[in-house]
Amino acid sequence: MIRIHNSLTRQKEDFRPIEPGKVRMYVCGMTVYDYCHLGHARVLVAFDVVSRYLRHRGYDVHYVRNITDIDDKILRRADENGEVYTALTDRMIDAMHEDEARLGVASPTEEPRATGYIAEILEMISTLIEGGHAYAADNGDVYFSVSSFADYGKLSNKKLEDLLAGARVDVQEAKQSPADFALWKAAKPGEVSWPSPWGDGRPGWHIECSAMATRCLGDTFDIHGGGPDLLFPHHENEIAQSECATGHRFVNTWMHAGAIRVNKEKMSKSLGNFFTIREILERYPAEVVRYFLVSSHYRSQVDYSEENLAEAGRTLNRLYQALRGVEAAASSDVAETDFDRLFQERMDDDFNTAGAIAVLHAVANEINQQRRDGDDRAARQTAAVLIRLGGVLGLLQQDPEAYFQADTGGELTADDIEQQIQARADARKARDFAEADRIRDALLDQGIVLDDTRDGTTWRRA
Repeated sequence: MIRIHNSLTRQKEDFRPIEPGKVRMYVCGMTVYDYCHLGHARVLVAFDVVSRYLRHRGYDVHYVRNITDIDDKILRRADENGEVYTALTDRMIDAMHEDEARLGVASPTEEPRATGYIAEILEMISTLIEGGHAYAADNGDVYFSVSSFADYGKLSNKKLEDLLAGARVDVQEAKQSPADFALWKAAKPGEVSWPSPWGDGRPGWHIECSAMATRCLGDTFDIHGGGPDLLFPHHENEIAQSECATGHRFVNTWMHAGAIRVNKEKMSKSLGNFFTIREILERYPAEVVRYFLVSSHYRSQVDYSEENLAEAGRTLNRLYQALRGVEAAASSDVAETDFDRLFQERMDDDFNTAGAIAVLHAVANEINQQRRDGDDRAARQTAAVLIRLGGVLGLLQQDPEAYFQADTGGELTADDIEQQIQARADARKARDFAEADRIRDALLDQGIVLDDTRDGTTWRRA
């Protein structure tokens, strides 16, 4: 039985999908006005692993991850760039897809865009107004009445009276209460807009996800996920408007990924420690970055630092080193092992990837011991297990030689290195061992490690 920590109840619960054998999952995606940053990578990878593991356990997963392609930040950035907002969003969506592909993040089943669901948004807002849960203000905006939903605050454990006590004094006069939030925003002069019964405008942020989620997955679905900063107010507001509109429980299990810190400080542009995914991938191989993110439990806080990335690279190298020179058996030819069962036990416990990674290293140690014992057949079988289990986490699917020799943007190309290896071989053949050692040391200074084996010399990037 898979057990998942439910942010709503704040405890682990047995996971029982609404429809046996099928999982409906929604994750809040990107607001596409800029390149994705490390915090986005955390969410992308975390829920990619969740969907991979659920499929590994035999579930048919319908995974929806939305795109917010209209909001204040998008319009402001497009205006700064002097371009139409769709040119900006299309470019950023393409960049997002490039980043996630490099990180090994599989595409979701559906990727709805907010602007493609205007009709559904208008329909939900109308239903809320008719039910007495929303009102059209004199300024052309439409607001959700928070006081109309008795359970408001059940996800974040916040009380409405506390929110009202801490509200700003200069609240917009159009609102009936400071806690109310916008469902529809009246268009400003020259601003992109859509017609509505309340005047031209565009949707508020929260209503977009409710409309897309319920249309794609139904009034009630199994899992809703997102980043830690979305729990309040975004997800709290999603619950309120969705349950008032449909009359049904919105989501059974809420999941939230942990925050990213940089050198033990909150990541922010103002602190100068803000990194985009593509900036990081210029310096580290994509699989190392993924390993770094996966090696911590999805709910834990992750501290990004040069030291931690380097350590992730070293530990991932050890896994690939165990596979190096081993022709793995076909996974289909290898029966389930104790390692498989232990891996499942760890992952069934709230997707404990840190524990699952420890199992991968135990498998690698077993391969190394089998090779020392000269049991090549056993090593081939165990290598298949390592590749199989690594694949559930989106790891260890490269050829080991390709992994170790991947171009990291340095000055030495693979051809350059092969030429130096040949020159060293020629020097050794001529018994010029001083020259051979000089070539080895020069390559090492440039981050290239040579390994002499019975079958010749192989190389890897340190």
